[in-house]
Amino acid sequence: MKEKLFSRLEEVYPELVDIRRDLHMHPELSHKEIHTPKKVAKFLTNLGLEVKTDVGGRGVVGILRGHKPGRTVALRADFDALPIQDEKDVEYKSTVPGVMHACGHDIHTAGLLGVAKVLSENKEAIEGNIVFIHQFAEEVIPGGAKFMIQDGCLDGVDVIYGAHVSSRDPLGVVGVNKGYSMANGDTFDIEVSGKGVHAATPHLGVDPLIIGSQLMLNLQQIVSRQVDPLKSAVVTVASFNGGDSYNVIPDKVNIRGTVRTFDEEVRDWVEESIGRIAHSTCSGLGASVKYEYVRGYPAVVNDEKETDRVREIASDLFGKEMVQELPPQMGMEDFAYYLKEVPGTFFWVGGALENDAEVYPHHHPMFNVQEKAMLYIAKLFIASAFDYLASNNPSVAPKKESIR
Repeated sequence: MKEKLFSRLEEVYPELVDIRRDLHMHPELSHKEIHTPKKVAKFLTNLGLEVKTDVGGRGVVGILRGHKPGRTVALRADFDALPIQDEKDVEYKSTVPGVMHACGHDIHTAGLLGVAKVLSENKEAIEGNIVFIHQFAEEVIPGGAKFMIQDGCLDGVDVIYGAHVSSRDPLGVVGVNKGYSMANGDTFDIEVSGKGVHAATPHLGVDPLIIGSQLMLNLQQIVSRQVDPLKSAVVTVASFNGGDSYNVIPDKVNIRGTVRTFDEEVRDWVEESIGRIAHSTCSGLGASVKYEYVRGYPAVVNDEKETDRVREIASDLFGKEMVQELPPQMGMEDFAYYLKEVPGTFFWVGGALENDAEVYPHHHPMFNVQEKAMLYIAKLFIASAFDYLASNNPSVAPKKESIR
């Protein structure tokens, strides 16, 4: 059966390319997705699925019920774009100024629609249900996953799988890891208020630029001297703004940054430490301070059993040499919210362009990937769903069909 499904995937691949390129040409920012969810909903509706729109805000959920009862598997893709100008020279370049799919969400969406199309044509082979979660606003905190879950997208779901294309890994290479996969992602804002004065008479004021600079240096001691070296943390100041003149010391400086951790105790400590250092540094030098810390996505924690399942399936499908164990990384993903509700795993699939000179990282104006990555993602989704449903259905014989 899987050979039949995979063959059908190959047949519909040109359609998936058309969908991906349409999405790439017409990207929409997080929480501003209007046309994209309509396209997704129309496609799923035409397949005869039960379709729910405006889930959690702008999300779309399609439900495929198999001909026989069984467990329920959810598959997730995201469809928001980024506020980045598309600078690559391709026929499907973004037509929206300052907005592009620079992270592969168009690949994820088109690939999952391909899975829905192929499986909807073969309901008789499904012993259970498949839920297709098309999520909005993955790129910005608080993200769309949280709201879609609150609106019931995981109701009745037993397991969930998510995938992300990688622009740096060779086509078809699958990256998996158990446990911590991606970090907690938080942000902080610090406003340092001094006393503005003419630059020629600094002794008459309180210079927030100098105090803010000292504060930035002091923050670097949190990770290097206050966090257990066997535990991971990142404290990065990414924005320092104050003043707009050559000869005027400003009243205020604004400092913004991000914090990445895995351990919740470390997360608590870093939040407390930033505030303590900000207040002590500023008060000691005669300035006042406002501090705001916003907790973003929790850490992505992959289920051990489901990660092993995807690893074994990927090895069988593509060869053991195409599967790699990934270390935890400090990026963040709101797929974490799904994993706090049901077991599952989030994996990576390589899609690097063949010409190394054209390979750029995610969130880069020249970002692009090989579209055939959609086939690898789709095959892993289908094979993982079938394997899960078979292994959790007592009516199925213990001997499993080969997935080659």
